[in-house]
Amino acid sequence: MKKIGVFGTGMVGNAIATKLVQLGYEVMMGSRTPDNEKALAWAKQQGNNASTGTFASAAAFGDIVFNCTQGDVSLEVMKQAGNENLRNKILIDVSNPLLFEPGKRPALMPGLCNTNSLGESIQQFLPDTHVVKTLNIVNCEVMVNASKCGGDATMLLAGNNTTAKASVTELLQQFGWNDIIDMGDITHARSSEMMLPVWLSVYGATKKGFVAFKMVR
Repeated sequence: MKKIGVFGTGMVGNAIATKLVQLGYEVMMGSRTPDNEKALAWAKQQGNNASTGTFASAAAFGDIVFNCTQGDVSLEVMKQAGNENLRNKILIDVSNPLLFEPGKRPALMPGLCNTNSLGESIQQFLPDTHVVKTLNIVNCEVMVNASKCGGDATMLLAGNNTTAKASVTELLQQFGWNDIIDMGDITHARSSEMMLPVWLSVYGATKKGFVAFKMVR
């Protein structure tokens, strides 16, 4: 049984960590402090295969680690997790570099689009970690249950290590994703991160969150 660390106690972290426990994995939810109330409540609900800790302890615990934190704090979380704790491990980055300002539509953070991405920035900060960008183009409920969007949607992934991407593909299939496109190295995280404004516009127009993209070819 693989052990998986999950960074983040919000909706995304909760959804992914819960699904992983349901699939039979041992999961540690990581946060800034070892006594985070949301994490403790989650672990109590999930049983013996669920535990909590800091970002550093979750990083050390997991054979695979999910980054489910908000994009504007993700790099700081990686610092707290520690490069050594993530060395030679797979880090699945589902975050997006969205900037939220009062009275404005969410936008991609300056410096993290077109010629860069959050996925690349995390990979640069963690050169000995296998960063794979995926799942960031749908909401958290669709992430862990692909059929919830009502169709056979497409999931994209990008990363530098072929073996790591193969392992992530197996996990995606356990989440119900059958149509998966490997876009290439981690620079292609730019493409999927820049799809978020499209998703937000569609959500704003339809008020439906269970939507996904289908690449017809």
